[in-house]
Amino acid sequence: MNIVIIGAGAIGSLLGAMLSKNNNVVLIGRKNHVSVIKKSGLIIKVKTNLKVKINAETTAQKIRFNPDLLLLTVKAYDTESAIIQAKEKIKPNTTVLSLQNGLDNIDKIKKHLNSMQIIAGVTTHGATFSEPGVINHTGIGSTIIGELKGDKTERIKKIVDLFNKAGIETIFSKNIIKDIWVKAIVNSSINPLTTFFQCKNGYLLENPILENLVEKIAEESTTVANVHGIKITHEDMIKKTKNVIKTTKENYSSMLQSYKKGKKTEIESINGKIVDIGKKHNIKPFMNEIMVYSINSILKDKK
Repeated sequence: MNIVIIGAGAIGSLLGAMLSKNNNVVLIGRKNHVSVIKKSGLIIKVKTNLKVKINAETTAQKIRFNPDLLLLTVKAYDTESAIIQAKEKIKPNTTVLSLQNGLDNIDKIKKHLNSMQIIAGVTTHGATFSEPGVINHTGIGSTIIGELKGDKTERIKKIVDLFNKAGIETIFSKNIIKDIWVKAIVNSSINPLTTFFQCKNGYLLENPILENLVEKIAEESTTVANVHGIKITHEDMIKKTKNVIKTTKENYSSMLQSYKKGKKTEIESINGKIVDIGKKHNIKPFMNEIMVYSINSILKDKK
């Protein structure tokens, strides 16, 4: 299959390396990373040990084919610009898979594409940049993908099979929108706290005050999900969030990694979106508002 991955960060590069074993893959990423990949190949280490020769470019305009599958792994704030950049390469038979954090990516993509071309997913793999051309696969996770309407279509079955054959454990979801919300609730409860307190995920359960904050944010985010039509229990989401913290206790959240690099964070697409949706339903998500304010404050101070 011809695959283009826009967003050759840690996760995008990891998935691209694995998919390239059986497919024609092109990574779209930043210049320094792309330059090393072109010269020396892409190295994946730690949980997965792999070195691949893979095509990489800095813009979608340089791609010489029309992709069967376009995989979006850019940060949520870059979603719209990525789709605009790639639009001329996206044909009616191209499937666009959003595999991103945040609650507003699908709406952004729909502004520019027919919704029938869009599918979505979430992944729990952990990955970080070691240096240009080298990715640390820090945690083996699972991947879930599905049609926006939940149908088990032939293309979903084909893509699930494609991922599994590449060694990316993947299952079909009949309610991918709910799965996106579940991940967003978990992220809303972990990412901003670890960023503000500059700590690994595990510390959130070692400190009683932070553990209490995790519970309160998860509960509030779940309440917003419920009024928005996503049926999840508070108890399940608190339990799930704590389980994620335990299994990723040595990890630094993606938001903290962005902050340390001086980059923009996805706070607006996670906690900020939860605040917006809550207010539309006459709920004031106080804890999520505090998280948005706190992260924006430390980002402002760092400039």
